[in-house]
Amino acid sequence: MSVPAGRGGGPGRDPGLQPERTRLAWRRTTLSGTVAAVLAVKTVLHGGASASQIVAGALCCGLWLGFLAVAHRRIRALATGPGRVPFTPRHAAAAALCTVAMAVCGAALIL
Repeated sequence: MSVPAGRGGGPGRDPGLQPERTRLAWRRTTLSGTVAAVLAVKTVLHGGASASQIVAGALCCGLWLGFLAVAHRRIRALATGPGRVPFTPRHAAAAALCTVAMAVCGAALIL
């Protein structure tokens, strides 16, 4: 049974499309993180904020900057790298940690 063109690495495959989709996904995720950080700051600034809320808001902004650095590095690697550019486990762990920690900080601001 033959594989149709464009599936499974056949002759019709365009390797340039997958990195482009991945770059766009990183940009969308960065935009989502930006919105979350802005909402966290808005929550802190709205009304009387306690010291713990200010710390959580500042931590959320710091985590956003960390995620932004990882995402920018990945987007740049995908844009300049020929072919497949591996994503190191260290950077993947940093992106996941920033995302989860930002979610925890956001939940702490709401509660």
